[in-house]
Amino acid sequence: MMRLLSAIVAWSLRNRPVVLAGTLLFVLFGIRSALKLPIDAVPDVTNIQVQIITSAPALSPVEIEQYVTVPVERSMAGLPRTAEVRSVSKYGLSVVTIAFEDGTDTYFARQLVNERMSQASEAVSAQYGRPEMGPISSGLGEIFQFVVRNPELSVMQLEELLDWQIAPVLRTVPGIVEVNSFGGEDKQYQVVLDPKRLQAAGIGVAEVVSALEKSNANAGGGYIEHAREQFVIGTNGLVRSLDDLRRVVIGATAQGVPITVATVGDAQFGPRLRRGAASKDAKGEVVVGVALMLLGENSRTVTAAVKAKIELLKPSLPAGTKIEPFYDRSVLVDRTIHTVAKNLLEGALLVIAILLILLGDLRAGIVVATTIPLALLFAVVVMNALGLSGNLMSLGAIDFGLIVDGAGSRPCCWRLPARSCCR
Repeated sequence: MMRLLSAIVAWSLRNRPVVLAGTLLFVLFGIRSALKLPIDAVPDVTNIQVQIITSAPALSPVEIEQYVTVPVERSMAGLPRTAEVRSVSKYGLSVVTIAFEDGTDTYFARQLVNERMSQASEAVSAQYGRPEMGPISSGLGEIFQFVVRNPELSVMQLEELLDWQIAPVLRTVPGIVEVNSFGGEDKQYQVVLDPKRLQAAGIGVAEVVSALEKSNANAGGGYIEHAREQFVIGTNGLVRSLDDLRRVVIGATAQGVPITVATVGDAQFGPRLRRGAASKDAKGEVVVGVALMLLGENSRTVTAAVKAKIELLKPSLPAGTKIEPFYDRSVLVDRTIHTVAKNLLEGALLVIAILLILLGDLRAGIVVATTIPLALLFAVVVMNALGLSGNLMSLGAIDFGLIVDGAGSRPCCWRLPARSCCR
């Protein structure tokens, strides 16, 4: 071994231009690999799992467990490579988590669950909700969180703005799998019935519900040919305003007078039944948006793309609307990278100083110190070649750690129909 090392050193000293050129090419290739490598501040240790989420606002935790959670668990029993099946039943919400063995491909696991989703949907009555799989994300998928503000708009209007204008645009960003919203009030068309009017008209609540369901639909009637032309026949019955709801016919009196929704009640805009709220800095309720990253993506580049998309979106928002971020993953990653670079520089300077003191040779200290960044670049090149993601963590004043995390898919479905996160 010593002869081999001596031969390598002797050859390097005889061919210094070749060694310098090779080192320069290696540094350039390492920098290129570092720019392409997905780097995060903390390792994602989420196991291979898929969550099935069912929202049933009218059910208590006991009813959720009985009518939703248990049937879904039975439907998912016996899936190949399953490590465990666990669940959480809350008021109006059921979350069933299927954890798979390590090494299972994400999309293979989701395909197995998807093949059983039809059984789960049949096992859960339609009136209790519809089981759904969430997006491919994890506990570290929340890379960008922001508050939507506008002093001229209510929390209901801000929620509507987030759900119908901001979130759909952000979902088009490459690497974003979902955009959740917290706080605010979900806008609903609500029919408020007067029991006395219902009794006077001889109408039941079920008849009102049936009339609303039948009236809120479009229907086609084919076409009529006339003078070598075709006239398409159809009816437009979709509800587009509160007045449309008020004019829905429920029945008729003995004299043939129509009984409408306005006869037995009124229609209005109102919030959906709430199960939580969001506030910030103790300054009242706010509307929060959370962008979720697709598992295995580069959080720095995805976050930058989200911020660029928001800048393009701002001119189309109502006057006075502000999107204020309060959590930006790229800031954390940049600070971590800065800490690692600082530790590398301090470590190199310390090595040079110690070797200068012990050996009395500055050049020897510089040569030895160059191995620190070269070793890091070598690790980055290997990780990039193997398709791995890097997680940098500062471990001390002059120490640094490079934690390798396989970028294989690790699903943790995170979006809930109730617009909240399940942890």
